[in-house]
Amino acid sequence: MRYAGFLFLSSGWIIVLAAVVLLKSAAQAGFALTGFAVQLLGLTLVVRTHVIPHGDKR
Repeated sequence: MRYAGFLFLSSGWIIVLAAVVLLKSAAQAGFALTGFAVQLLGLTLVVRTHVIPHGDKR
């Protein structure tokens, strides 16, 4: 899951940058928000794989 998280982080940045460069309308905001959501999903996956397990999960 760690690699998927990093893939989501990088693809989120690509979506945001492409939206800012290529689009010049209301769609720009939609694509940028979608890119940020993809980045947030990737960050969540990366953080969850790096968290030290508690209690019985070790």
